[in-house]
Amino acid sequence: MTLSLLLGCKTQSINPKPSINTNPATLPQTSPVLTLPEIEVRPLSPTQTVTKPFDGSLLKPTEWSDFSWQHDQLSEAWPAWLLGCQTLQYQSAWANVCAKAFIMKPADTQTIMQYFQANFNVYRTSNLDGTQTGLITGYYEPLLRGSRTKTAKYKIPIYKKPIDLVTLDDPTQPTNKRLRGRLDKGRMVNYYTRAEIEATPSPLAGQELVWLEDAVEAFFLQVQGSGFIILDNGEKLHIGYADQNGQTYNSIGRLLVQRGELTLEKASMQSIKEWVTKNPSKSRELLDANPSYIFFKELPAGLSGPLGALGVPLLGERTVAVDTKYIPLGSPLFLSTTEPNSNKPLNRLIMAQDTGGAIKGGVRADYYWGAGEIAGKNAGGMKQQGKIWLFLPKDFPFIR
Repeated sequence: MTLSLLLGCKTQSINPKPSINTNPATLPQTSPVLTLPEIEVRPLSPTQTVTKPFDGSLLKPTEWSDFSWQHDQLSEAWPAWLLGCQTLQYQSAWANVCAKAFIMKPADTQTIMQYFQANFNVYRTSNLDGTQTGLITGYYEPLLRGSRTKTAKYKIPIYKKPIDLVTLDDPTQPTNKRLRGRLDKGRMVNYYTRAEIEATPSPLAGQELVWLEDAVEAFFLQVQGSGFIILDNGEKLHIGYADQNGQTYNSIGRLLVQRGELTLEKASMQSIKEWVTKNPSKSRELLDANPSYIFFKELPAGLSGPLGALGVPLLGERTVAVDTKYIPLGSPLFLSTTEPNSNKPLNRLIMAQDTGGAIKGGVRADYYWGAGEIAGKNAGGMKQQGKIWLFLPKDFPFIR
């Protein structure tokens, strides 16, 4: 996730809704201009929940002409919106706009613009200090080799969610925050740190999900939050976030910058890996400086991407992780930034379908690049400045 090494890791949830056809390869790229249907506003069904009012005090109402989206291939983002609606349709504020989306035929750019303009208001996001520009980083799904059993080659464990990990609601935090720990003689204590988990012997011995070859790659797999493990028999194992040990995330990238080992401008996933390669005797101490630890589970075969915090597969280059304190999860966004290590514009309609432990602020996003080597290169080099516009249904409940 690039500067997310200076920043944080993804959290993901489960329970995707029944699938619909959102494969861009099977969707026509153009369609006639659509007359938007009128859909009756019905009372909530028993399966729908009332959307809680959102603190929109940092949002600035604006006009659709405030940004240029007519040059984007919006049909490439439409499948991500339909996938998001599989979850959002059960929330009162999103039910009607999703119902309209479901009955639309695959749309061209003009039709999609018409849909959003007719059903949404647009807002400029801002930071606490009033600025409207923020950091845009990237993440991806790595492709690694591994084994379901420990071997001489594969001896670095990736653990399942431990059976003794206890999670509780934290009454002092928002509802999506959880306290994590374990019981020790009837008392709730902090869960094991990274150093304790990776000690020999490990307190989690016997709860391994898969084994990898390299400890640094295992660390970065946790930073990304999901990945593909290619086994020696050719099987491809898709694993994703199951839980976290509750310890604070400390950035090893930031630590290297503070020590003068790297400059902030050159800090990236690739540069951190290079530093570890050149300093193998210091690698264990560096990794242990981040006590946070991610546990994984095997994901269903055939998913088009990792499961984001919204509970649906993420679509590469059309989804981002955001801070849900400032941007409602699932919201459509328009992102204006630049490509990694470049001044080339990157202007995209995207969906806010994931979160991250260090993705904090009103103008802050972690851009999902997809899976594999090219995606990793883009994610590893992305630390751009950008602006974000937020689309919300016209009757979305606000606290202002």
